[in-house]
Amino acid sequence: MKLIIAVIQPHKLEDVLQELDKEKVYLKTVSHVLGCGRQKGITQIYRGKKETGNLLKKVRLEIAVNEDFVEPAVEAITKGAKTGNIGDGKIFVLDLSECVRIRTHEKGNIAIG
Repeated sequence: MKLIIAVIQPHKLEDVLQELDKEKVYLKTVSHVLGCGRQKGITQIYRGKKETGNLLKKVRLEIAVNEDFVEPAVEAITKGAKTGNIGDGKIFVLDLSECVRIRTHEKGNIAIG
């Protein structure tokens, strides 16, 4: 089991979600966050509003998957999020030691689905 964490630009969220759905990756958590990377100090325009400074609006996706879905999920995120510009984001893949479905108390791969 793996936990995929992706930090992407907000305007690419719909594209990423569509690509994940094509790969049958349906279970995901989406959060709106602030962050910065190498682009710090660069002004960006998001929905007609200038954003300047170290902390820019980003979207964080957290996706728990079984081993067979790691590569398709990473490829889907990359395809949906890529603009070719600085600030496209990052993807982190972490080992997931345990998962428990609260309703049924199932554990491991079965709990992820």
